[in-house]
Amino acid sequence: MSVGATQLATRLKDALDGVLDGPGFIGPDDIGERYKVDWKGMRGEPVAVLRPATPEAVAATMRVLHALRQPVVLQGGMTGLVHGGVAQPGEAVLSLERLNRIEEIDPVTATATVQSGVPLETVQQAAQAQGLFFPVDIGSRGSCQVGGILSTNAGGNRVLRYGMTRNSVLGVEAVMPDGTVISRLGKMMKDNAGYDLKHLLIGTEGTLGIVTRAVLILQPEPTSRDTALVALDSFPDVIELLTLCRRSLGARLTSFEVMWRDYFELVAGKLGVGRNPFPEFRPIYALIETMGTDGERDREVLMETLAQFAETHPGADAVLAQSLAETTQLWNLRDASGEATRAMLPAVGFDVSLPIQAMDGWVKDLHARLRAHGLSVFQTFGHVADGNLHFVAGYPADRPEMKKLINDTLYESIGALGGSVSAEHGVGFEKKSYLGLSRSPAEMAVMRSIKAALDPHLLLNRGRIFDVDAAPGSG
Repeated sequence: MSVGATQLATRLKDALDGVLDGPGFIGPDDIGERYKVDWKGMRGEPVAVLRPATPEAVAATMRVLHALRQPVVLQGGMTGLVHGGVAQPGEAVLSLERLNRIEEIDPVTATATVQSGVPLETVQQAAQAQGLFFPVDIGSRGSCQVGGILSTNAGGNRVLRYGMTRNSVLGVEAVMPDGTVISRLGKMMKDNAGYDLKHLLIGTEGTLGIVTRAVLILQPEPTSRDTALVALDSFPDVIELLTLCRRSLGARLTSFEVMWRDYFELVAGKLGVGRNPFPEFRPIYALIETMGTDGERDREVLMETLAQFAETHPGADAVLAQSLAETTQLWNLRDASGEATRAMLPAVGFDVSLPIQAMDGWVKDLHARLRAHGLSVFQTFGHVADGNLHFVAGYPADRPEMKKLINDTLYESIGALGGSVSAEHGVGFEKKSYLGLSRSPAEMAVMRSIKAALDPHLLLNRGRIFDVDAAPGSG
């Protein structure tokens, strides 16, 4: 680290003396890899790591940083996929990992009041212990933290029934860039007293404020969970099955995941993750999950739905999990996307959304266009029922220029369909240059105006999502 960076760290330590306790400040010589490298391997060198242990300490820390005009990057579990948590030159890390208390599980209002550093899986387990259920669920549940899923408005496996993360949040407490605290932790479902500021913070990737606590909405714990894997011949069959499931299963339907053969064969064949319950590989697969409160009837309804589909699609094949172990095996196939991506590196992965009716044509066209450039190793999978697809393309290690070609080809095709370059992972640095394909100049201008109004000195996660000039004289 340069002499200037070392001097900056010393200046920060002196300014924060009495604000942060001993474990709350990590100098440049002691910063571990956990704060430098994100899940996808991008690396940064923070000038220091700040680890406040309470919401009050976060506010006090930001008051000091605001006075110093010191930029910070917010970090949680570091499981993000768009490089938003990696420190840029001159930035300090503000880690929320010590804000790890579940303050209350309230069974009367069916809410959880938690601090932002609590891992998602911990919230799920605490709710379950009280006979309740927190529905947001993603593969990194053991590592990702509440603050992170709020900042990216995480989606995951159950959006079809429960919506994105913002649908499961009643209130937040947040620290603004100047250290001001705004707190609305009420448990009322109805509250139209002025602007609902939590929605100005959820999904804005830590660029406007720091969520320190949240009131999360819990659901009644399902007493039944059934999982089926259906092998199909074509994407039109997928749409017909989805339509039937929506109509027949109603609110029981929680997940409808789709895996094309390129993904399924890699995971179930080469990697041996989960199990392939079918004698041969098929063109496309649907993983269906239902949850309910009448175990015997819930299972019967799913079986009747699959039988009804089989009557008109005799080529389809289906298996229904008979135990928790079999359920886990089937879900392992879908949850192995991270391992599958690592198995084909170098590769570039995508998280996009587009109209369901356009998916089949888009996938075929994209495959054809990339094959024309000599590429042939792909993964295609996604949540589909909520319009979200994931796609991964491998490229030769000696042709790094292919990454930009793949990005340009895919994002421009998504923009032409009116889709989104980011369905659930956020924008960060990874997609910043393509955001204009999904947002109009007028929308971008409003975003920049909001950022400039709330964070004129660009202290929080600067340069993520989009660029904006600092206010005159802000230093």
